[in-house]
Amino acid sequence: MGVRHESCAGYGVAPFASLVAKYPGEDVYPIEDFRVEWGPIFHRGRLDGSARILVLGQDPAAHEAISRRILVGEAGQRVQGLLARVGITSSHVMVNAFLYSVFGQRGGNRHIGDDAIAGYRNRWLDALLVGTQVSAVVTFGTLAAKAYAAWTATQPETAAAIHVATLTHPTYPESAARAGGPLAETTAAMLEQWSAALPGLVAHVVPDPPCGQSDLGRPYAATWRDGDLVAIPEGDLPAGAPVWWRDLDQWAARTGADSQTKRATITVAVPKGARTWPPL
Repeated sequence: MGVRHESCAGYGVAPFASLVAKYPGEDVYPIEDFRVEWGPIFHRGRLDGSARILVLGQDPAAHEAISRRILVGEAGQRVQGLLARVGITSSHVMVNAFLYSVFGQRGGNRHIGDDAIAGYRNRWLDALLVGTQVSAVVTFGTLAAKAYAAWTATQPETAAAIHVATLTHPTYPESAARAGGPLAETTAAMLEQWSAALPGLVAHVVPDPPCGQSDLGRPYAATWRDGDLVAIPEGDLPAGAPVWWRDLDQWAARTGADSQTKRATITVAVPKGARTWPPL
C-alpha cells in the first residue's frame, strides 16, 4: 500500500452540488472582461460544515486555473500563514468575488455590483455563512470587501454576528511595485495592517487543535520572514494533485508575445526542486 493522501471531497453535497451544476457563463460574465474560456473556479477548503473562518478573495489566477481551486500560489501561502496565526490549519473555506479571472484592470470594478454576478455569489455566501459555525470573515482587496458588504445587506441578522477583517490583498505589494511603488514600504504597510487585525480574529475564532498558543496573534515583522508562508493543505486540492502544486515556486504563468496569446496560454512547468527523476 502507498502513502495515504488527503484530498478535497468535491461538490457532492447540497447545496454545493446544485451550485456547481448550474453556474453563470459568458451570458453573465462578459467575455471581454473575464477569462470565461478557462472555466469557473469555485472555492478552496471545507464544505462539510467544519469551517470556522471564511476568506473572500477577488478572482483566480494562472495557478488556480490549473488546480481548479482558489488562492493556491504564493498569495495562497501568505493567506495560509495568516490563518495559522489565528490557529486555523484546516477549518477554513475560501471563495472569490468573481468566478472567472478578470481580463483587464477595470473589468472587476465595472461588474462587481452586477445583479446576476452578485446573485450567484450571494448563494455561495448564504450556503457558507447562514446557519453555519463560521464566526469570522476575512476579505482581501477592495472588490472582495465590496462583495461582502453587498451580501451583508441581504442577510443583516447573520452578518451582525460575524467578525469581519477587511485586509489588503496579499499580492498588493508586488502589483504596486510593478506600477513603480516601493516594494519594501508597501509590504511593511500591508503586514502592519494584517498584524493589527490578528487580535480581533483570534478573539472570535476557535482554533484547530492542537494549536501552539504562543503563535496565536503573533504580529508580523516589516518584511516576510521564515514561517510566514504556509503550504496549502493537501486536503484542499483535488485527488491526485501533484505535490508541487502546493510549492512556493511558481509553476504556472501566462505566456505569449501579445495579450491575446497570453490570454490563451498558460505554461506549466514542474519546479526545479520537484524534478526528482534521474538525469538521462
